[in-house]
Amino acid sequence: MQTHLPDWNTLATLDDESLPLLPAALLIARDEYPDLDPLPYEALVQAHADHLREEVAAIGQQPLKMAAINRHLFEELGYSGNHDEYYDPRNSYLNQVLDRRLGNPISLAMVQMEVARRLDIPLDGVSFPGHFLVRLPVDGGLLVMDPFNGGRPLAVEELRERAKPHLGETPDDSVLLQILSPAPHRAILVRVLRNLHGLYAETGQWDRAARSADRVLRLMPTQAEALRDRGLAYLELDYLTGARQDLGRYLELAPEASDAEQIRERLIDAGGTRAVVH
Repeated sequence: MQTHLPDWNTLATLDDESLPLLPAALLIARDEYPDLDPLPYEALVQAHADHLREEVAAIGQQPLKMAAINRHLFEELGYSGNHDEYYDPRNSYLNQVLDRRLGNPISLAMVQMEVARRLDIPLDGVSFPGHFLVRLPVDGGLLVMDPFNGGRPLAVEELRERAKPHLGETPDDSVLLQILSPAPHRAILVRVLRNLHGLYAETGQWDRAARSADRVLRLMPTQAEALRDRGLAYLELDYLTGARQDLGRYLELAPEASDAEQIRERLIDAGGTRAVVH
């Protein structure tokens, strides 16, 4: 069992295979809950898996194994999507999700994945447009499930309909299969942090918005959008030196971005020099 959380300063050096999902998710939570002890949460996830171990081992087919896991998590333990307060930041912090058994699609997917993988079931996340999903290879195909709605399996036609508003058209088989590619751990963690940034920016909590963007940059140091997001948050916090550095770097990395001209104007208003306004 993992006993220590990783260090933010080393995460960018880890490849996706080495980036531990549960400890890194708890590391994100520790930003908001500084006294967080990871051990009880790691033990809880392990207990969920241990409770299921004999039952799942006795089942032959992977879809039926997964059905047993979902029944235990979503029916017996009561994990569920927080439909009433979808934008509550607690839905993104894994300690709160494990405590309250309420979450958003991506946090519930992480619980589902961590339990399944401890039972040797290769469940992966899917960065599907809109809501995060999970996938399991079965008999030459894929079982795709919705953790926000009790792990319900999704048929191909429903997946097409869900993707259509985000793509502007109904995806064909090849596009849909591409969308259903497994999400690396880094991409999952970045999506959690981007969700948090959006929530905090929307409510004007600029210190937390800056922190969320900063954590994205600890995982992906050259991600242009995170530089922009942190720089704009710094502007709101009157940290002009940091804002100029981040927004100038953003314009270097993404000079043709749709918001580049707007960012240049914000930089000039903040007293940015022409040296960083490209």
